[in-house]
Amino acid sequence: MAASTHTHVSHDTHSTTAGGAWSTQRIATTALLCALSFVLTFVEVSIFPPAPWLQYDPSAIVAFVAALIYGPSTGALVVVLPWVLKTLFSFNPWGHLMAILAGVALIVPATLIARRVGGARGLALGMVAGSVIAVAACVVGNIFVTPLYTETTIEVVIQSIVPILLPFNLLKVVITSVATALIYKPVSALVNR
Repeated sequence: MAASTHTHVSHDTHSTTAGGAWSTQRIATTALLCALSFVLTFVEVSIFPPAPWLQYDPSAIVAFVAALIYGPSTGALVVVLPWVLKTLFSFNPWGHLMAILAGVALIVPATLIARRVGGARGLALGMVAGSVIAVAACVVGNIFVTPLYTETTIEVVIQSIVPILLPFNLLKVVITSVATALIYKPVSALVNR
């Protein structure tokens, strides 16, 4: 069976059955993707030496793939559920809120554009647009959220935008987008067998 060159797969619509409900396969696959994303929330890597306290985790890659296969709502679900569950194991609600904001801001617009335009061009345009939106959301989110749980002032956070927040968040979205682009097709083919 030849692989499709489109970013669309057989699960283009919100539902996968004629009656409007999710299929058993979709529920099981989404649950597995949520579980994998949850495990990956614990894989934290320092990717930006000037700010080693800022950590990258690859959980958004799984959510991005889920969004491309099943749609933006499923992708958002695979972002949100693992971080809500992680709060039971590591109580950091502000950090988890920022991770949810970053993931949803990247994945939802990227997937909507990828599906609208189609093909590799749509995926690339979606990733660029989602990346811009995610970086902006993270910067604005940090301005208001960071002072809530640290002794840092809004002014100090604003001063850190160019030297720390922009490069770190750009690096994050580039890693997530490139990894997603590399694994999306093989995972999609596996899910749609």
